[in-house]
Amino acid sequence: MMTPPTAATRLRATSVLFTMLVAVLGLVLGCGGGAGSPAGGGGGPTTPSAPDAIVIKNFSFMPSSLTVAPGTKITVINEDQAPHTVTATGKSFDSGNIAGGQRGAVTAPTKPGSYPYICTIHQYMMGTLVVK
Repeated sequence: MMTPPTAATRLRATSVLFTMLVAVLGLVLGCGGGAGSPAGGGGGPTTPSAPDAIVIKNFSFMPSSLTVAPGTKITVINEDQAPHTVTATGKSFDSGNIAGGQRGAVTAPTKPGSYPYICTIHQYMMGTLVVK
Protein backbone atom coordinates (compact mmCIF):
# COMPACT_ATOMS: atom_id res chain seq x y z
CA MET A 1 0.00 0.00 0.00
CA MET A 2 1.25 3.48 -0.88
CA THR A 3 1.57 6.14 1.79
CA PRO A 4 0.58 9.73 1.04
CA PRO A 5 3.49 12.16 0.43
CA THR A 6 4.69 14.12 3.39
CA ALA A 7 4.83 17.88 3.48
CA ALA A 8 8.64 17.73 3.08
CA THR A 9 8.31 15.53 -0.03
CA ARG A 10 5.76 17.90 -1.57
CA LEU A 11 8.00 20.88 -0.76
CA ARG A 12 11.01 19.24 -2.43
CA ALA A 13 8.98 18.40 -5.53
CA THR A 14 7.65 21.96 -5.72
CA SER A 15 11.16 23.32 -5.27
CA VAL A 16 12.52 21.13 -8.10
CA LEU A 17 9.68 22.20 -10.42
CA PHE A 18 10.22 25.87 -9.57
CA THR A 19 13.97 25.58 -10.26
CA MET A 20 13.30 23.92 -13.61
CA LEU A 21 10.79 26.62 -14.54
CA VAL A 22 13.26 29.39 -13.70
CA ALA A 23 15.98 27.64 -15.75
CA VAL A 24 13.71 27.24 -18.79
CA LEU A 25 12.55 30.87 -18.59
CA GLY A 26 16.16 32.01 -18.30
CA LEU A 27 17.06 30.11 -21.45
CA VAL A 28 14.06 31.39 -23.37
CA LEU A 29 14.53 35.01 -22.36
CA GLY A 30 18.33 35.01 -22.42
CA CYS A 31 18.72 33.55 -25.89
CA GLY A 32 16.23 35.78 -27.69
CA GLY A 33 18.72 37.92 -29.64
CA GLY A 34 16.01 40.35 -30.69
CA ALA A 35 16.40 43.79 -32.23
CA GLY A 36 17.75 45.29 -29.01
CA SER A 37 20.60 42.80 -28.75
CA PRO A 38 24.07 44.19 -29.41
CA ALA A 39 25.76 43.16 -32.62
CA GLY A 40 28.95 41.39 -31.80
CA GLY A 41 27.67 40.08 -28.49
CA GLY A 42 29.93 42.04 -26.16
CA GLY A 43 30.18 45.29 -24.35
CA GLY A 44 31.58 48.43 -25.86
CA PRO A 45 30.18 50.85 -28.38
CA THR A 46 28.30 48.30 -30.48
CA THR A 47 24.83 49.33 -31.52
CA PRO A 48 21.88 47.20 -32.49
CA SER A 49 22.67 45.66 -35.83
CA ALA A 50 21.75 47.95 -38.67
CA PRO A 51 21.37 46.80 -42.25
CA ASP A 52 23.59 49.62 -43.53
CA ALA A 53 26.54 49.36 -41.16
CA ILE A 54 30.09 48.09 -41.28
CA VAL A 55 31.56 47.10 -37.93
CA ILE A 56 35.33 46.98 -37.55
CA LYS A 57 36.37 44.50 -34.90
CA ASN A 58 39.57 42.51 -34.40
CA PHE A 59 41.05 44.15 -37.51
CA SER A 60 38.24 42.81 -39.73
CA PHE A 61 35.26 44.31 -41.52
CA MET A 62 31.90 42.79 -40.60
CA PRO A 63 30.19 41.89 -42.78
CA SER A 64 33.01 41.35 -45.26
CA SER A 65 30.52 41.98 -48.07
CA LEU A 66 27.61 44.42 -47.77
CA THR A 67 24.88 45.02 -50.37
CA VAL A 68 23.13 48.41 -50.39
CA ALA A 69 21.09 50.66 -52.68
CA PRO A 70 22.85 53.40 -54.65
CA GLY A 71 23.67 56.47 -52.55
CA THR A 72 23.03 54.75 -49.20
CA LYS A 73 24.70 56.30 -46.16
CA ILE A 74 26.63 53.54 -44.38
CA THR A 75 27.56 53.85 -40.72
CA VAL A 76 31.05 52.64 -39.86
CA ILE A 77 31.58 51.52 -36.24
CA ASN A 78 35.17 51.03 -35.13
CA GLU A 79 35.22 48.65 -32.15
CA ASP A 80 39.00 48.32 -32.17
CA GLN A 81 41.32 50.60 -30.22
CA ALA A 82 43.37 51.34 -33.35
CA PRO A 83 42.23 53.84 -35.98
CA HIS A 84 40.91 52.48 -39.29
CA THR A 85 39.52 53.68 -42.61
CA VAL A 86 36.96 52.31 -45.05
CA THR A 87 38.40 53.35 -48.40
CA ALA A 88 37.34 52.11 -51.84
CA THR A 89 40.31 50.89 -53.84
CA GLY A 90 39.07 53.08 -56.70
CA LYS A 91 38.67 56.04 -54.25
CA SER A 92 34.90 56.29 -54.89
CA PHE A 93 34.36 56.55 -51.11
CA ASP A 94 36.58 57.12 -48.11
CA SER A 95 35.64 57.40 -44.44
CA GLY A 96 38.89 59.09 -43.47
CA ASN A 97 40.51 58.01 -40.20
CA ILE A 98 38.05 56.70 -37.62
CA ALA A 99 39.61 56.61 -34.15
CA GLY A 100 39.23 53.53 -31.98
CA GLY A 101 35.82 53.33 -30.34
CA GLN A 102 34.39 55.97 -32.69
CA ARG A 103 32.00 56.07 -35.65
CA GLY A 104 32.20 57.40 -39.14
CA ALA A 105 30.27 57.09 -42.36
CA VAL A 106 30.62 56.61 -46.08
CA THR A 107 28.11 57.09 -48.85
CA ALA A 108 27.72 54.30 -51.40
CA PRO A 109 28.36 55.22 -55.02
CA THR A 110 25.27 55.98 -57.12
CA LYS A 111 26.39 53.62 -59.90
CA PRO A 112 25.57 49.92 -59.32
CA GLY A 113 28.57 47.64 -59.11
CA SER A 114 31.01 45.90 -56.83
CA TYR A 115 33.40 48.15 -54.92
CA PRO A 116 36.31 46.53 -53.05
CA TYR A 117 37.58 48.53 -50.09
CA ILE A 118 40.45 48.40 -47.61
CA CYS A 119 41.70 50.07 -44.48
CA THR A 120 44.48 52.29 -45.77
CA ILE A 121 46.27 51.99 -42.43
CA HIS A 122 46.08 48.18 -42.33
CA GLN A 123 45.89 47.21 -46.00
CA TYR A 124 45.37 43.51 -45.28
CA MET A 125 41.87 44.44 -44.08
CA MET A 126 39.56 44.04 -47.08
CA GLY A 127 35.84 44.10 -47.79
CA THR A 128 33.41 44.57 -50.66
CA LEU A 129 30.51 46.96 -51.06
CA VAL A 130 27.92 45.79 -53.59
CA VAL A 131 25.63 48.51 -54.93
CA LYS A 132 22.39 47.26 -56.52
